[in-house]
Amino acid sequence: MFTFEKHKKDTMILNLGPSHNATHGTLRIVLELDGERIVDASLEIGYLHRGIEKMAEQRTYNGFIPLTDRMNYVSPIMNNISYALAVEKLLGIEVPKRGQYLRVIMNELTRIADHLVAIGTNVVDIGALTNYFYFFKERERIYDLIEKMVGARLTTTFTRVGGLARDVNGDFASDIKFLLKEIPKSINDVDKLLTKNRIFMDRTINVGTITQDRALEYGFTGPVLRATGLAWDLRKKQPYSGYENFDFDIPTGENGDTYDRYLVRMEEMRQSLRIIQQAIDHLPDGPVSIEDPHITLPPKEDVYNTMEGLIHHFMLIMYGIKAKPGYVYFGTEVANGELGFYIVSDGEQYPYRLKVRPPCFAIFQAFPEMVRGLLISDAVAILGSLNIVAGELDR
Repeated sequence: MFTFEKHKKDTMILNLGPSHNATHGTLRIVLELDGERIVDASLEIGYLHRGIEKMAEQRTYNGFIPLTDRMNYVSPIMNNISYALAVEKLLGIEVPKRGQYLRVIMNELTRIADHLVAIGTNVVDIGALTNYFYFFKERERIYDLIEKMVGARLTTTFTRVGGLARDVNGDFASDIKFLLKEIPKSINDVDKLLTKNRIFMDRTINVGTITQDRALEYGFTGPVLRATGLAWDLRKKQPYSGYENFDFDIPTGENGDTYDRYLVRMEEMRQSLRIIQQAIDHLPDGPVSIEDPHITLPPKEDVYNTMEGLIHHFMLIMYGIKAKPGYVYFGTEVANGELGFYIVSDGEQYPYRLKVRPPCFAIFQAFPEMVRGLLISDAVAILGSLNIVAGELDR
């Protein structure tokens, strides 16, 4: 129950969400209004809380991967990979080069898909519908490729501790090259429609501005932080999965406003395409997972034809991976910022404790500060530019 103890008698309390198209999920924002001017705002989260971190304590290390899909459901493969990297750090193992490069490709494809959704839905809220169709066409193409490769479109569970569920199909390279040719066309079309559009600029420039110092105090990461001018990206600062082998730039803004957040995401998609092109051009041969019977499942022919293969398969399915006692934290650069997993092991097949560091949580805290003194329509534009995903925020 929210109360604004100091609010004036002539102000009005208005609920924006949790059932509202412009809240992009189950987000409840309570606004105190003077006319259409926002005097104050309060946030309530938890409408999509499912106890994911607690559920990890009763699931094997691989058995938890499907739950990571359901945090940020706009780019689920990135969640899979981030979690798998944390467990691999706990186990002290490294995925083969081919598995690393395929993870990078899937990471960047889903980063693009996430940004397509973020920008496309944000500008719909502002009133620019055409851009949505340009971007969702490309999103569907990416999802078609993922479905062809994984067998699922959204909740993919493609990653495994130690590698991937399987190698890619024979058409993978040609399908990727088709996307590399088509996606830039839609990005350029939307660029022409929006970037110098006077209405869009009026709705976004100097709207929802936050300084770099305040962003750091809140714990911002990702495009929302980079829009303030700080070139912080874990793919560059703390490389993983072979990102140190790729040539790409970190786009930044200047003002930390809604317009800069749009520009950063647009350029990040172009940089992701650069990374994918390099990865597919230099995709190595070899296995996609480590060959350790205590971590990854043996080949089917071994399971069907050898006693050792059958035993290893049975042990992993029934009892899972057992990690040595210890604790780790590993963070990766997902579409919204730093997604980190803190895992404590007591030597059993389940994590003793698991804690998620989601990028959305730190960013959403700043929303009241960013909207005070602005209009309701500005609050809608700002919220979309932050790209808060309730499944990750609430967990």
